[in-house]
Amino acid sequence: MSCGDRSRVRARLRVTGLVQGVFYRQSTATEAGRLGLAGSVRNLSDGSVEVVAEGARAAVEGLVAWCRRGPPSARVASVEVEWEAPTGEPGPFAVRH
Repeated sequence: MSCGDRSRVRARLRVTGLVQGVFYRQSTATEAGRLGLAGSVRNLSDGSVEVVAEGARAAVEGLVAWCRRGPPSARVASVEVEWEAPTGEPGPFAVRH
């Protein structure tokens, strides 16, 4: 592992509230791409959204903060964050169906 790799982190988020049907996935992918992150976002059958993001710690933390707000039409109730070991997630960030 090189020195630069030590700052790479991975987070799995579960976002609840009014987060489906309000462009949450696409907006998350746009923000993650702006931050240079790899990973994906998908709707879950219980009405929540799962986000998996990997990249520089500051960028992942920035996406977590953004997910707490979401796009203007979303109403985020909660964001659960689970930090995981980085897996070398390939980019670019993708919307999963």
